[in-house]
Amino acid sequence: MSGITMKTISFFKKILPGTLVRALLPLYHATWAFSSALFYGFPGRKITVIGVTGTKGKSTVIEMLATVYGATGKKVAISSTIRFAIGDESKPNLLKRTTPGRGFIQHFLKRAKDAHCTYAIVELTSESALQYRHRFLFLDGLVVTNIQPEHIESHGSFENYVAAKRSIVTELERSKKKNRTLVINGDIPELKSFFHAKVPHIISFTKKELQNLSQKDASVSFTYEDTHVTIPLSGSFNALNALATIKMASAFNITVADSATALSHMKPVSGRVEHISLGQDFMVIIDYAHTPDSLKALYGAFPTHRKICVLGNTGGGRDTWKRPVMGSIADTQCDEVILTTEDPYDEDPRAISEEMARGMKQKPHIIIDRRLAIRHALSLAKQGDVVLISGKGSGPYIMSAKGSKIPWSDAKVTREELSNIQTK
Repeated sequence: MSGITMKTISFFKKILPGTLVRALLPLYHATWAFSSALFYGFPGRKITVIGVTGTKGKSTVIEMLATVYGATGKKVAISSTIRFAIGDESKPNLLKRTTPGRGFIQHFLKRAKDAHCTYAIVELTSESALQYRHRFLFLDGLVVTNIQPEHIESHGSFENYVAAKRSIVTELERSKKKNRTLVINGDIPELKSFFHAKVPHIISFTKKELQNLSQKDASVSFTYEDTHVTIPLSGSFNALNALATIKMASAFNITVADSATALSHMKPVSGRVEHISLGQDFMVIIDYAHTPDSLKALYGAFPTHRKICVLGNTGGGRDTWKRPVMGSIADTQCDEVILTTEDPYDEDPRAISEEMARGMKQKPHIIIDRRLAIRHALSLAKQGDVVLISGKGSGPYIMSAKGSKIPWSDAKVTREELSNIQTK
């Protein structure tokens, strides 16, 4: 929530009964959403707005869509966990919020419209839906990448989390745009009900459609509708992200061949299976991988390499259930495991690491200082190994006690430590 929103809610909590505050919150959020859209002239009505939601893969799909739409010569705007961009003007998202407040997102859409963008691609989260930040966007399309257990504490249950995602689909249903298109991962059982949405076009994408799937260390390729597609990103999960992109692009009259050509030239995605190379004889990968499934997928992308894995887990009471689970995954998939801090908030980072270690049979290294953890991992690497640094991706801060934020970049720190090793 924005600072103003938090202060307002805190004020009312002091003077009103808690049950009344909870009852009024939806009306409060809806009023903010409508007022912001009204103030900026409902900009979503005057631009093609594509939403992307899901537990994982959202930011990568947004970058893929921007690459494909941009290759047609059209101007594209992006709002995502990684960055905000309007045409060639781009800046990193330093807000620590994937979908910023209603005023921000409506202002962003207005700026995109005024800059003559044809498309605005917006990342939408379940928590933002609880605060109605997805309202009055006037969506033309929505991609639902997948759904896995996440944010359980804040939603109360996995069922509530799924319902929050479904409310984003409802926003697509509310939109009066013609030819609205919903692209859904057909492999996820919890998404089956989403196919009943009342929109003109509903399109499924599934793993079985990825013919001749082939992975290399720095790329993945497949065939779809007799078209060969190669993406300069690691992991079979990125093939599925590309397929979702191709299907949404097809709904806007972009051919599979044109999408494939554009994707073959796409730039690396910051903090998403990002290769860090200063000429060393081993690979170093930075990735977000914040869920058990995404961690398995990351490790599975490098099946033939000795793995040195650096990871942590989020504090503040967030999804504590997954700590030993992710520790267990690292235990079975990695040759060396280094547990470290991630975003501890008000929790003891060592206690978080010890909770993760409970799911492990081998004794991990526990190095709370994230820089020192990365340094140690790099020192263990030998020719042909892969060092996998996960959990933060492109995150710009380490979130610590009492709301403090420590500026951070896994990629920057890793390059500095690699450089130090090479100069010794």
